[in-house]
Amino acid sequence: MRDCAWITTIADGDASGELAQAYAECADASTGRVAHIMKVHSLSPQAMVAHRALYRTLMFGPSPLRRYQREMIGVVVATLMDCHY
Repeated sequence: MRDCAWITTIADGDASGELAQAYAECADASTGRVAHIMKVHSLSPQAMVAHRALYRTLMFGPSPLRRYQREMIGVVVATLMDCHY
């Protein structure tokens, strides 16, 4: 399995100011880690926070799809793209 991001990202330890705040807001509550899909926005912290809001709306907002169906779509697309989900 390969890391899908070819975009330059900023490591957690190198983040400061607005980026450090965005990382803190977007980190997984149970692990404290920021997902690669969010880190691709590290050069634009505002985009990262907006992406997180979009993700939360798509995955947890009102929808005719159930939560497991939404996750299943993500897994299938990631598999087809040879990308870790």
